[in-house]
Amino acid sequence: MVLLIFVTLFAHTLPSQAVPAWQSKVAPSVLALALDGEAEFIVFLAQQADVSQAAMLPAKPQKGQYVFNTLSRQAQQTQRLLLSILANHGAAYRSYWVANMIWVRGDMATLQAVAQRAEVAQVFANPAFRLREPLPEPEQAAAAQVAWNLALINAPGAWAEGITGQNIVIGGQDTGYDWDHPALINQYRGWDGENADHNYNWHDAIHNGGGICGVDAVEPCDDWGHGTHTMGIMVGDDGDQNQIGVAPGARWMGCRNMNAGVGTPASYSECFQWFIAPTNLQGENPDPALAPHVINNSWSCPPSEGCLDPLIMRTIVSNTRAAGIVVVASAGNSGSSCSTINTPPAIYDESFTVGATTSSDVIATYSSRGPVTIDGSNRPKPDVVAPGSDIRSSWHGGGYTNLSGTSMAAPHVAGTAALMMAANPNLIGQVAAIEDILARTAQPRTTEQTCGDVPGSLLPNNTYGYGRIDALAAVSAAQARLGPYQLYTAIWVNENH
Repeated sequence: MVLLIFVTLFAHTLPSQAVPAWQSKVAPSVLALALDGEAEFIVFLAQQADVSQAAMLPAKPQKGQYVFNTLSRQAQQTQRLLLSILANHGAAYRSYWVANMIWVRGDMATLQAVAQRAEVAQVFANPAFRLREPLPEPEQAAAAQVAWNLALINAPGAWAEGITGQNIVIGGQDTGYDWDHPALINQYRGWDGENADHNYNWHDAIHNGGGICGVDAVEPCDDWGHGTHTMGIMVGDDGDQNQIGVAPGARWMGCRNMNAGVGTPASYSECFQWFIAPTNLQGENPDPALAPHVINNSWSCPPSEGCLDPLIMRTIVSNTRAAGIVVVASAGNSGSSCSTINTPPAIYDESFTVGATTSSDVIATYSSRGPVTIDGSNRPKPDVVAPGSDIRSSWHGGGYTNLSGTSMAAPHVAGTAALMMAANPNLIGQVAAIEDILARTAQPRTTEQTCGDVPGSLLPNNTYGYGRIDALAAVSAAQARLGPYQLYTAIWVNENH
């Protein structure tokens, strides 16, 4: 509260003074903190690489390599002088290429030195914010023959066809992962059944604090539980009574983006960068060939907790998608009012946004609704919905528990995308076609609620999107699209609707 009052007073005093032009680039909260001593901020450069040509490349490996080469080259060419300035000021900094930007911790002199440079477009705050979902104590929840949520989306029907997600890699960025949990260890890409190799399979974007995991953890660790739960929904299976995942035949890789449930725009961005071109544990030798096929994002960056510019991560998400990676995002838990999908990454057109339903196959009251108004787009959202209430999954420490939230809904969609690509490898890297199939095969759901100017009786609507996902229908549609011409047509229609 004190900080907010100070920022407000500071902002009101500026117009009466001769305000340097560079200050107009800087978030008010950053100026306030820098005046008080030191601030943490993100320097966003004006020159951002154009990776749109990746869409013309035929396969995911080529897309990923092209995006990595283009982005990293742009950063190397344009950041050199700024990095030298930061070094001369003795500031802490970290260069990124996923968008052309630099994370900095420095004083007012440092802030002014970089913000007054012509190549700097904007200086964002990098506030930490806490995951806002209830986290129960671990409990050994009773296993069912087939969990209701998996049965509802017809995942067992896809398994019966021999489609379990085989040869597909799912990425997750979250609070971390209990990698040797009985339901997760055999699906972890870094485990061969006898030995673990975490290079290219795990990255820790937490460099300060760290909780029970410490910082820069060299093996997957979850200090909160949330990440382990979401990964279980995607791939979990202990080979016995706990088949909890939509795609138990897929492999997974992970990045920790939160410190005890607290993340920042920089930590989220770092995970996206690592997924585009995974590295070894030393952060060296990036290799886009080892990127995941789909990434689950069960987190949000709310403006109420400091992410004041809703577009702060749009370039990053867009570049990730251009690399041929499906970006799945939870819609948020601020429903039931309209236009409550208001946080990155759920608000972006480049994200495939997922709301939550209950075991009664109706929208959960907490599930955020569209349209997206915070960026002025009036964009319809969510794209689809999936089960999210009272979902049983893995928990750190080796147990199982039930959680509710759109964080639980999004992994169902990431897992279904993995099933689709396993059913038809021609879909790998074809993000628009995958999204099109997920939307068109969803079970239609309507509502009396009208959000924006779209009646709930129409499809898509701003409560359910196109409807509740159907894994078997999506797999069947994926198998039917075997020819490259059909895939190209779907991509063209989706990108040019």
